[in-house]
Amino acid sequence: MKNRYLKLVMLVIVLFLAYLTMLSAEEGVTDTEIHVAQFGALTGPASTWGAVLKGADLFFKVINDEGGINGRKIIYHIMDDSYIPAKTKFGVKQLQESVGIFAWLGGMGTPNCIAVKDYLSNKKIPWLAPLSGVRDFIEPPNKYIFSAYPLLSLDAAILCDYAAKTLNKKKIAIIYQNDGYGRSGIQAAISQLGKYNLKPIAEIAIDEGTSNLQPQALELKKLEADAVLIFRLNPIAFNRLLQASKSMKYETQWLAGITFSDFSLMYKISNGMCAGMITTSYADYKATAQIQKYKDAMSKYGISDQLSAFYQMGIVVGEILAEGIKQCGKDVTRENFVLQLEKMNDFKGLGGKVSFMPFDPNNPETRRGTKSLSLIRCKENGETEELTYFISL
Repeated sequence: MKNRYLKLVMLVIVLFLAYLTMLSAEEGVTDTEIHVAQFGALTGPASTWGAVLKGADLFFKVINDEGGINGRKIIYHIMDDSYIPAKTKFGVKQLQESVGIFAWLGGMGTPNCIAVKDYLSNKKIPWLAPLSGVRDFIEPPNKYIFSAYPLLSLDAAILCDYAAKTLNKKKIAIIYQNDGYGRSGIQAAISQLGKYNLKPIAEIAIDEGTSNLQPQALELKKLEADAVLIFRLNPIAFNRLLQASKSMKYETQWLAGITFSDFSLMYKISNGMCAGMITTSYADYKATAQIQKYKDAMSKYGISDQLSAFYQMGIVVGEILAEGIKQCGKDVTRENFVLQLEKMNDFKGLGGKVSFMPFDPNNPETRRGTKSLSLIRCKENGETEELTYFISL
């Protein structure tokens, strides 16, 4: 009878301790695993940008094969939203509440990121590097959102500076998709051109879905624009613009933001017409040893994709997240993860340096991690020529 009583007491104690452990455990974290997730388009018209999701998947495969982070494996969940914001909102909530995600990373598209911004921040779930160049993710700053994707204003400033100062272009036109993202880069471009006493000779808006771009190409030709700065056209629309320009024998210097930096893809889509285009880049083409490491891993896992700029972008955001978790040691909680990210100073992976600061609700810079980009040119064979190393303006 006494032994049965002792066993019962011990069972109650064990169950109570297990209950306390369950209460204190962080969502998405076990003794052996950490669950992270990313949304983006693997299907639909924007699926070409899905290489970002695949790049992060490669990175976490490599990390796990190396033993994980402080003894825990990273379980990486991908949510395909086909670049549809309503699908993003539904899918993120469903995955968060059914699986329990410790932290989110990346996430493709400004409208898609905005669709889940309030949901994730209200639940105090850390979100690293939403892939959007607008200021909505740093202004006002949010304690749980860390922007490591370059601002569109930085894109615009670096491109304009290079066009005016290095290329000595005088007649610069801007063509952009008529949405919030497209319009947000114009102000920065105008400001930067003003430093050289220049103004855009044209600001041409294109509505999404526009199929005939001959009128826009004709206007650029009539104005004799010697450089054209592009904001946020999808690859198909850009290809149509190139075709229209070619048909009327109009040649210019095309300059575009980071979304056009995957030259292997753009060269294929445009049948080589994008050769000579200059874009900003998030990747570090000098990191040859690291690049080879991931090429070897792709061969090991039987991955046939190219290690493109977008693929590297996925690796970059994975590296930043992994570094934050690594600095947590065994204490992997969301609050500690946020604290460790705030201590990050000039962290360097495949991309440029990343730094954050302790949260200040009055200072957007505390959540702006990336302040530099490089410039690259598309070569005739679709390969990349690095024009500059990382530039900070």
